[in-house]
Amino acid sequence: SRGDNIVGVFTQPDRPQGRGLKLRISPIKALALENQLLIFQPENVNQEESIGVIERLSPELIVVAAFGQIISPRILAIPKFGAINVHASLLPKYRGAAPINWAIIRGERESGVTTILMDKGLDSGDILLQKKVEIFPEENAGELHDRLALLGAEVLEETIERLTHGALVPKKQNESEASYAPTLKKENGIIDWEKPGEEVYNHIRGMNPWPGAFTFLHGKIFKIHKAKRIDNGFETESRPGKVVNTSAEGIVVATGRGLILLTEVQLENHKRMPAKLFLQGHSIPSGTQLGKE
Repeated sequence: SRGDNIVGVFTQPDRPQGRGLKLRISPIKALALENQLLIFQPENVNQEESIGVIERLSPELIVVAAFGQIISPRILAIPKFGAINVHASLLPKYRGAAPINWAIIRGERESGVTTILMDKGLDSGDILLQKKVEIFPEENAGELHDRLALLGAEVLEETIERLTHGALVPKKQNESEASYAPTLKKENGIIDWEKPGEEVYNHIRGMNPWPGAFTFLHGKIFKIHKAKRIDNGFETESRPGKVVNTSAEGIVVATGRGLILLTEVQLENHKRMPAKLFLQGHSIPSGTQLGKE
């Protein structure tokens, strides 16, 4: 829509997905096909063949967003205006693969989008533009992701416009303020009930939709999709992970400090559902222990 000439699109190779393991294309490839753009899908963008392709394309600017591969200095040196990365955090905080998740898990009250001039480090390049947003108290990682994706498009467009017209002064990141957001794995989703209720609540939000927060109920995986904090100041002597009571609102569970209400759950090999519906078909008496006993 800006009228820029996109000389090529690099995206990940098609991968098998789902139960049938059918090859599926990435959303960026689908959009590129729709617009009849040149598409390249190297397993390793830093191989000589790929570098040669980029040199022949001779781009003035490279834009990178959630590409999933480290890009070599040889490639970064090709374009006249450098390579821009769009990152979903307020750099230098939360460098790495999962900034949105970790910001919520760690209880941050704000997040945002940063564009940087890429260098050989991990999200360590000079800052071009940065815009902040509030993290809403009940927002999960998926919801924040969708908001930041829209903001990211706006920030990227402004970055390109100002950078190519010499109206941006790159700013060094403050290394003393750097923090990291490592890749999440399925096992990261397990809930530690010994932690305070606020941290358990943030964990559930930060793990939604993937990898998903989970515990165990009678030895089966018990996913917790949604929960609410109980801020009534009531403390319990129940062991962390013990069910204190159940009601039409959900399942009240003790944590290391305070209580939390589970409102949407999913037992292994079952559909996700509101906790009140789950309780209609499953008995969870007070005193039931969640987690590995």
